Amino acid sequence: MAITTRSDIRNFAIIAHVDHGKTTLVDSMLWQSGIFREGQAVASRVLDSMDLEREKGITIMAKNCAINYGDATFNIVDTPGHADFGGEVERVLSMVDGALLLVDASEGPLPQTRFVVGKALEREIPFVVVINKVDRSDARAEEVLNEVYDLFIDLDANEDQLEFPVLYAIAKEGRAGASPDALAENIEPLFETLLKTIPPPEFEEGAPLQLLVAQLEYDNYVGRLAIGRVWNGSIRPRGKCTLIGAGGKSQTAEVTALYGYEGLQRKEIQEARAGDIVAVAGFDPIRIGDTIADPENPRPLPPIVLDEPTITMIFRVNDSPFSGRSGQLLTSRQIRDRLFREALNNPAIVAEETASSDAFRLSGRGSLQLAILIEQLRREGFEITVGRPEVITRAEGGKTLEPVENAVIDIPEDYIGIVTQKLGERRGKMTQMANPGRGRARLGFKIPSRGLFGYRNEFLTDTRGTGIFTTLFGGWEPWAGDIPGRITGALVADRGGKVTPYAIEHLQDRGVLFVSPTDEVYEGMIIGENSREQNMDINITKEKKLTNMRASGADISAQIVPPRQFSLEQAIEFLKEGECLEVAPAAFRFRKTELKARKHA
Repeated sequence: MAITTRSDIRNFAIIAHVDHGKTTLVDSMLWQSGIFREGQAVASRVLDSMDLEREKGITIMAKNCAINYGDATFNIVDTPGHADFGGEVERVLSMVDGALLLVDASEGPLPQTRFVVGKALEREIPFVVVINKVDRSDARAEEVLNEVYDLFIDLDANEDQLEFPVLYAIAKEGRAGASPDALAENIEPLFETLLKTIPPPEFEEGAPLQLLVAQLEYDNYVGRLAIGRVWNGSIRPRGKCTLIGAGGKSQTAEVTALYGYEGLQRKEIQEARAGDIVAVAGFDPIRIGDTIADPENPRPLPPIVLDEPTITMIFRVNDSPFSGRSGQLLTSRQIRDRLFREALNNPAIVAEETASSDAFRLSGRGSLQLAILIEQLRREGFEITVGRPEVITRAEGGKTLEPVENAVIDIPEDYIGIVTQKLGERRGKMTQMANPGRGRARLGFKIPSRGLFGYRNEFLTDTRGTGIFTTLFGGWEPWAGDIPGRITGALVADRGGKVTPYAIEHLQDRGVLFVSPTDEVYEGMIIGENSREQNMDINITKEKKLTNMRASGADISAQIVPPRQFSLEQAIEFLKEGECLEVAPAAFRFRKTELKARKHA
């Protein structure tokens, strides 16, 4: 069949590391394309629609939008920049013909940039490179561009792939140009470059329908939506199509609804042709990587292949004495259905049954990915108990292999010694060291994934919050031996009740406490970190006995140190063997897996 193209469409992804400005750039593109009417109130970072995305300042889920420029439609996909959400990136690349690579003019290309660029180069799609934030006082646009070239060469890019156009931008101001010193007052130079560089979709003239499912969503009116690109043929609502799943299994169903994209909105359409990115309803069950095909001539497309999970955690029913105080979704059935639904929508996550009907194993690409899911469950009203993260191992050639990470660390020179020492203790091996002479150094390490459990908090403390720590999955290597984890023990409540100022005052020299006066505790709850290695059962509810000489009001003058606060990610990394985390809508609490005090030691 003859190969033809659609000149009216360009499909591309925006790729960058965390905080390099890709979502801000999409905001500017949407505004300047005329998607929003004059005076319309629109929040910044419009594609980051999830509460967690806005709070954390990162993109978690890939999202689609479409804008018009002249006679062409740009289908844009904003992608996550964090390595833990690499599965989202891989799905996006299955829908596009090109990529816009956005790089910070100061930081340059970082590990996740390397990961995504490598995936895109494997698909042989062209790039447009944009050096963003050229207005920063520490911008080094020329050096960063050379680093981008070095990155492409290191990833075995061919000569054609190295001939990418380069633009410079200040995304927050909506300006771009061919030189950092001569930016236009708008981003039209970027629009023109994308139109010339990103190839139009190609397809086989007269070929039967082939649509690859890359994302799944749920609509309250039409049910499950399969989002993907039409590679060949056409699709219409109320038409019959065949769904081809894993192993060649197929089913035929009617398309109940068909949607295209206009700006940020989905709109019903009557036909989609090769090159269009659409949402289709009518197929359930359906999985990412399935092909929607012509029933008369069903031809599957190659499935989306994702890297294997490396981290696993146990999710259990919450059996603490505080169970049911703030959550409404408590049962094993409710938890199971939610976890397996997540695995259905996100192939980078694997959900499994365990020997216990009240516990389920969830595996993913990193602790942040699983922490985000736990936070989503908490906000949805679930109460759960989660164990500490563990690495997944495999056996090959009589050896046990474990996942390793390539870590890139950007720190002030004064902290090189302490960071090198800490990572060395965790079986990390230095792979590179660069000191450009600006007072900061960039270090590269290869380290077992389990060696990073609990380290990010130490890193922030050791560098006084001035360091940048990023990682990328580096493959599988032989087991590196024992790695010291948290060496401190836990302070465990030996009875239930309310925390008293008197007890805190007399126990805070034992370690760092996590509770405040009047907080409620239960037996087996971890209420602090011991300064020594052993666990210690303590009475945190003890009250002062009153005498004629001393009154209860003396408690008011107690010198109490504020409790240590944790983010959810920090709490998960804090756990050691025999400990778990109780997660509820109103709070999360550390506890022993076995609650009875005699078992705490």
